[in-house]
Amino acid sequence: MKPTVLILCTGNSCRSQMAEGFLRATAGELVNVQSAGSKPAGYVHPLAIKVMAEVGIDISGHRSKHLKEFLDQPIHTVITVCGNLDQACPIFPGQVNRHHWPFLDPAKATGSEEEVLECFRQVRDEMRRVFEAYAAGLRDAA
Repeated sequence: MKPTVLILCTGNSCRSQMAEGFLRATAGELVNVQSAGSKPAGYVHPLAIKVMAEVGIDISGHRSKHLKEFLDQPIHTVITVCGNLDQACPIFPGQVNRHHWPFLDPAKATGSEEEVLECFRQVRDEMRRVFEAYAAGLRDAA
């Protein structure tokens, strides 16, 4: 059984969903990748779906989940991608590693439609660099 990496943010609609998409695409053969939130929005943000599709990753089938769904499961690594959840992150059974990599919340971006979309793209590109590097480390360790 592959170890589970759980990526957390507050709403589980943007950042954690994009991170899940990148990590599944780059290390899904090595780890079971999941995401959740402390206050799930109940949907995956349409612009997160759009900007991920632009780089060839389909997250349209993802769903927004509460972190409680994972409290009774063995979690190898927890990665928080927002400051709010880093402050209140629970300990999961079997948790070995914990990382905090904060990213700007693109769902809070303001401005024109194009400016908001550009914010989503910038966050996506930052996340891509971080999670591709993390996946490379996992492959090296394997």
